Amino acid sequence: MNKYALFFDIDGTLVSFKTHRIPESTVRALTLARQNGSQVYIATGRPPLIISNLGQIEHLIDGYITTNGALCYIGNEIVLYQPISKTDVNTCVQDSINKRYGLIVVGRDKVAVLDPTGDVDRIFRLYLDVKEFNEPSPLEEVLKQDILQLTAFVGADYETNLLSRMPDCISGRWHPEFTDITANGADKGKGIMAIAAHKGFDPTQTIAFGDGGNDLSMIIQAGTGVAMANATDTLKLHADYITDSVDEDGILNALRHFNVI
Repeated sequence: MNKYALFFDIDGTLVSFKTHRIPESTVRALTLARQNGSQVYIATGRPPLIISNLGQIEHLIDGYITTNGALCYIGNEIVLYQPISKTDVNTCVQDSINKRYGLIVVGRDKVAVLDPTGDVDRIFRLYLDVKEFNEPSPLEEVLKQDILQLTAFVGADYETNLLSRMPDCISGRWHPEFTDITANGADKGKGIMAIAAHKGFDPTQTIAFGDGGNDLSMIIQAGTGVAMANATDTLKLHADYITDSVDEDGILNALRHFNVI
């Protein structure tokens, strides 16, 4: 069997949008991969506070890339940490208040939610089954911390306008209604490189699995990039391999294809 460092997006890759659970075939595949000597890492746009849907596989996870690469850690050890500049944070927060669009402000260990139109609640609670935003922290309290990510509920056109006023930031969109904004240099691909350097393995011996726009950097950076069948067309274009969807045993089938299990 081949041994790899395996990096998995959560929503739409490990966890089904339909059931909000990890398919049993995926749990079985990751268990076998670990038994065969591969390592399992999470690579998500979610902050640690809302990584609440991995209970089925928590015991298999070697480390985490979170907030699209702004915070990467293995156990209690931080491998990569890149907060957004205070100037860019203030620009985005004030713009959200003035223009009345939803914004999730992700601090080091607290999260604030601005939701004037109910978009954050509709998508995160109803569509993504995130319950941790029911009691967010006050904005002024969160702004005292380093800010790792700003999730702005704006369209792609306005995203370009907003980023033009946030020169130290980049963004990754994995849903048509919002985008995740992080500091320049914070993306999932750089998270893979940081963990590889920290653990001492060859980046060519990595496989990354994803489905959304914020997965593009790791699909390109990994030794092998795998797009789910439910992935965006752009991600599929850059992937080395396209597997089945999350609900059709995509992870299991891909790991068999690469002789990991």
